[in-house]
Amino acid sequence: MNDQNSTHINSLYEREKQKINTQLQNLFKKKRPKSLYSSASYILKNGGKRIRPMLVLFSAKAVGGSFEKVKHAAIAVELLHSFSLVHDDIMDNADKRRNLLTLHKKYDLSTAILAGDSLLSIAYQELLKDLSNKAKTSIEIFTKALIEVCEGQGYDKDFETNKNVSIADYKFMIKKKTAALTEMCCHLGAILGGGKEEQINSLKLFGRYIGFAFQIRDDLLDIAAEENKFGKVLGGDLIEGKKTFLLLKALELAKGNDKKLLIKLIKDKGTSTKNVIKYKDIYLRLGILELTEKEIKRNTDKALEQLNCLKDREKETLVWLADHLLNRNN
Repeated sequence: MNDQNSTHINSLYEREKQKINTQLQNLFKKKRPKSLYSSASYILKNGGKRIRPMLVLFSAKAVGGSFEKVKHAAIAVELLHSFSLVHDDIMDNADKRRNLLTLHKKYDLSTAILAGDSLLSIAYQELLKDLSNKAKTSIEIFTKALIEVCEGQGYDKDFETNKNVSIADYKFMIKKKTAALTEMCCHLGAILGGGKEEQINSLKLFGRYIGFAFQIRDDLLDIAAEENKFGKVLGGDLIEGKKTFLLLKALELAKGNDKKLLIKLIKDKGTSTKNVIKYKDIYLRLGILELTEKEIKRNTDKALEQLNCLKDREKETLVWLADHLLNRNN
């Protein structure tokens, strides 16, 4: 892709992202009770890259559809994602997300749970605005992703007490927790955009592999990002004892004292902030950061392979988005 095309797509992305942000902020302005909807609106102010709605828009465009036909579905998937973040933060007892207090810390636990539920309810309300004869299929796709995200979070929670988690277990978990949602975005966009069966199936798989790459990149950024850009405490996954791709790969390769330290972290269900550097040094010695980058690239390449059924002009926005995700630093 030449620089001119890349600049054009970046401008398109930023323009559509701003439209989504505006739509999201306007969604709750006149809703009452204010105590409920101000807290729901708070998490949507948190910004972010709006990757999931963009996958809906770009997938629709890739099969010949228009952004206008799927604009409500794009909002719906962002609301579903935000709902999952509220509950994820509660379960992880996280203090911050994107440099802002998490919803349950800003308000209280009850308010956060209710706000999360309202986000999900309004997600369905928005989705229905873009449905016609494809209503049943679209709702099934959306609901299946919701169920899988909840199941994935359940597996992630189980991993906290399961001492024998393999990389295969981890991949199964993120297939549900992260990839199911990105897969649904592309699937929904392709269907509502009027795609042919081959295009729809290919875009589904594109979304799945992009989801894998996105989650593993997130694991990597937890230890390798710049904290002021990342918006969370660096090494938070180690502190919480989360079984990420990096930790599980390190367990596979470590020996001697390094292995003992990694097993101790799992047994203790985490470590203190002061020990993060010690575990990062283990990752560096074992080449874990490089191996993680390779895994991200492998999944991104598999995602891009799925676009071969599309013409270059049809797929260029999705190719740009994949590259944007692969090279992100926050």
